[in-house]
Amino acid sequence: MRDEQFQRRPVRRVVIAGGGTAGWMVAAAVSRSLGKVLDIKLVESDEIGTVGVGEATIPSLLNFHRLLEINEQEFMAATKATFKLGISFENWRNVNEDYIHSFGMTGIDHWTAGFNHFWRKGRERKLAGDYGDYCLELKAAQLERFGHLPREGINYAYHLDASAYARYLRRYSEGYGVQRIEGKIAKVHTDAANGHITALQLDGGAMLEGDLFIDCTGFRALLVGETLGEGFEDWSQWLHNDSAIAIQTSSTGPAVPYTRAIAHEWGWQWRIPLQHRVGNGMVFSSKFVDDDTARAGLISNITGEQLVQPRVIRFKPGQRRKVWNKNCVAIGLASGFLEPIESTSIHLIQRGIIRLMQMFPSAGIFQSEIDEYNRQAWTEIEHIRDFIILHYKVTNRRDSPFWRHCAEMEVPKSLRRRIDMFRETGRVFRLSNELFAENSWVQVMLGQGIMPLQHHPSADLMGDAELSCLLDGIRNNVARTVAQLPPHQQYVENYCAAYMEEYLAPK
Repeated sequence: MRDEQFQRRPVRRVVIAGGGTAGWMVAAAVSRSLGKVLDIKLVESDEIGTVGVGEATIPSLLNFHRLLEINEQEFMAATKATFKLGISFENWRNVNEDYIHSFGMTGIDHWTAGFNHFWRKGRERKLAGDYGDYCLELKAAQLERFGHLPREGINYAYHLDASAYARYLRRYSEGYGVQRIEGKIAKVHTDAANGHITALQLDGGAMLEGDLFIDCTGFRALLVGETLGEGFEDWSQWLHNDSAIAIQTSSTGPAVPYTRAIAHEWGWQWRIPLQHRVGNGMVFSSKFVDDDTARAGLISNITGEQLVQPRVIRFKPGQRRKVWNKNCVAIGLASGFLEPIESTSIHLIQRGIIRLMQMFPSAGIFQSEIDEYNRQAWTEIEHIRDFIILHYKVTNRRDSPFWRHCAEMEVPKSLRRRIDMFRETGRVFRLSNELFAENSWVQVMLGQGIMPLQHHPSADLMGDAELSCLLDGIRNNVARTVAQLPPHQQYVENYCAAYMEEYLAPK
């Protein structure tokens, strides 16, 4: 009876444990939507650093900002952001070969089949160019051009300074009534009868009582993991990387509108161009290389002055079995982690927030909502997990123990079905709520080296003249549009030149 009474207690006090990108994104969304009826507190300590390397995003962040009515130019200037049209994968299929996974649509689909079927037929008849020639965003990335187009005619995301983004959202959240509490969490108090969290005790003795607690304490998962004991599903049998080394360097040239993911013999390196610097990092498996070798490999492959000392980050790929447990919701690294190869970290924070807002337990916490929240979160991250594993499994590289191990490993059955279907038929079937669209799967599978054995018969109904007209029309339209776009660096300087650092300091 007491547990039922606790669950039915209205939620009026929300306590967010931890700041950083996750904590302040939660604070911004909850305060913007429900700040008038909730008491919202966020506790963080200036003495505790954040991971802070999630500087590349995907287009879904634009939707999050629209919900919050955030001005794009102001946000980009404050976070020293640049535009991102996709990811350049270098050395993944073979050494010295590359492809781009762009955010755009490629070609024009027919109702019976995707454009890749008609493109494949065109290649067979020697009528088609590279698959990327038919995608606006991909060609713009290659030519380092960008510009907004009418009717949202170009798909894009951002490269941003994660620390500046957290500061920006803090100012935003405090404007809607969020109270920031400085301090370290010394103890988490729970109800002896039902295990629900009742309060956070800070190192100075202060108590923060709440009805709903959001765990944004990073990998430590102080609330959901250490306190509530929620288990963790380890996916390291498929995702072998467990370490990263991050470093920042000064810019040495114009910022390109794409992230670079450069594969090495035991992992891969990122390069993320901002307005004022470049974010660099090496992601690797400690089973195949030691820290010193990975650090040396990273430093030998960067340009510009080193602005900070390299730091090593340890992680375990996987997901909490329940990201909502009792009256605690884990968001961000506390809920789980997938390596940043497809820039999904901030997206998963955003999805956790939106799901929470859609199921917000204002009248009380009910198990049915908890179960549905966890089911949706699990299904979503499994789809993303499979897409990331694809990059390692499908490759021609056999030049090192790391890549041989990746190529030979067994993969989840859900991914195996997708790979087999595309290889045999050229088809990609996906659920409507999955993050990665059909064109993303096609770009990566073609880029990693899978050429389908057949195409849809609809493509056979077109003669050479008709098929050539279709392909040439799309390619020429893409080329004309890209030619009208200004250089990316020039557009950024005119549209959203960065603010001075002191503007961002909390008042």
